[in-house]
Amino acid sequence: MWDYSEKMMDHFRNPRNVGVIDHPDGAATVGSLACGDALKFQFKLGEDGKIVDAKFQTFGCASAIASSSALTEMVIGKTLEEAKKITNADIAEYLGGLPPQKMHCSVMGREAMEAAIRNYETGENADRNLEDEKLCVCYNVSENEVRRVITENSLTSVDEVTNFTKAGGGCGKCKAKIEEILKELGR
Repeated sequence: MWDYSEKMMDHFRNPRNVGVIDHPDGAATVGSLACGDALKFQFKLGEDGKIVDAKFQTFGCASAIASSSALTEMVIGKTLEEAKKITNADIAEYLGGLPPQKMHCSVMGREAMEAAIRNYETGENADRNLEDEKLCVCYNVSENEVRRVITENSLTSVDEVTNFTKAGGGCGKCKAKIEEILKELGR
């Protein structure tokens, strides 16, 4: 059994802002039903440029539901520039922490928010940057995403990278490349 905080359990049992927004300003879907986690994130801006509404729909575990719920609460009332500064560690901290094996849920939330903001700013419908070379084909994780997560979270092992991104958690063929990246980054 995972060791979850009361706040995390509250966001799982009573998720906030579940649903869809009619005519959202930004929207994106990340993840894959094939890997067990998928998240749709949408937001609406007010006349003052601040996020007045944020909604999510997710297919995932308790941590995915809670992380998505927390993220919507965290972004409402913020400008897009302020929202962009929210990290996956901020989401986990807001919830009172997440087990290491569930940190990928907070990463997925941040990734969905970033993709929704990119959708608003560029009009792109791509839910991920399709130009990124996929490091992990099992979970559709790019090399750029792995590098970003390693750097932002000071990760030092392949197991930590797997916990944060799921990369390496399927067939395992990408583990050697993850190890190379860790060494390259001085981890």
